[in-house]
Amino acid sequence: MALWSRAGRMGLGLGRDISVARLVCARGLRCSPRLSRESQREDGAERPQPSSGTPRPPKIYTRTGDQGFSSTFTGERRQKDDQVFEALGTTDELSSAIGLAVEILTEKGHPFVDELEKVQCRLQDAGSAIATPLSSAREAHLKRTAFSEDAVLDLERWIDAYTSRLPALTAFILPSGGKSSAVLHLCRAVCRRAERCVVPLVQAGQTDANVAKFLNRLSDYLFTLARYTAMKEGKEEKIYRRPDPRP
Repeated sequence: MALWSRAGRMGLGLGRDISVARLVCARGLRCSPRLSRESQREDGAERPQPSSGTPRPPKIYTRTGDQGFSSTFTGERRQKDDQVFEALGTTDELSSAIGLAVEILTEKGHPFVDELEKVQCRLQDAGSAIATPLSSAREAHLKRTAFSEDAVLDLERWIDAYTSRLPALTAFILPSGGKSSAVLHLCRAVCRRAERCVVPLVQAGQTDANVAKFLNRLSDYLFTLARYTAMKEGKEEKIYRRPDPRP
C-alpha cells in the first residue's frame, strides 16, 4: 500500500530518534513529511557504510526508547505516556484501522477507497504537526509540519456529497450494515478517541487547531461513509430501539 523514500543519507540527523520521510502512497498519492518515532538511530550512532556489495539495511530497533522516553520533532525528550505520544499513537491506530477498512472495501470494488487513502496521508501530516509542539518549535520546524485547513474542507465537501444521496436520518443507528459499514463505524470510534487526545494539546497551545478540526470532520465523514456503504451494498442498518420497560 505504501513505499517509504528518504531524502539524503539514512538518519538525516533530525531529532534524537525521529526521522522525516515522505510517504509515497498507492494510486499516485504523495504525502508530505511524516515523523516516525524511533525509526532511526540516535544521532552519531553507527550508520551503514557504502560498499561494493549489497547495502546493509538499517536495523528497525534503536534502543533509544528503552528507558521510557521518546523525542518530539523539535528534539524534546518526553516520557512515552506524554499527551503528545498518546495522540500520536491514537492517530496511528486510526490510520491502521482505516487501512483494514481499505482492504475490505477494495474487495467490494468501492470507488471511494482513494479518498480513504488520502485520509491516511493526511493523518501522517497530522502526526507531523502533533509531534512538533508549538512551545518548542522554531520557524523551520513549523514550515515542514504545518497542517493545512484544506484537509478539513475536503472532508466537508465529501460529507455533503454523500449526504445528498442518503435518506434522512430519523433514528439512532447502531454500528451495523454489513462488514464494510461496520468496519467504518469502528474507524469512526477510534477517530473520536484520537480527537479527544488532541483537544487538550490544542487547548494548551501545543498543537495547531486545524488538526482537531480535521479529526472532528473525519469522524463525521466516516459515519456518513458507513451509511452510504450500507446503502450501496443493500445491507440493512440496525436502529436503536428502547427496551420495553419491565412489568
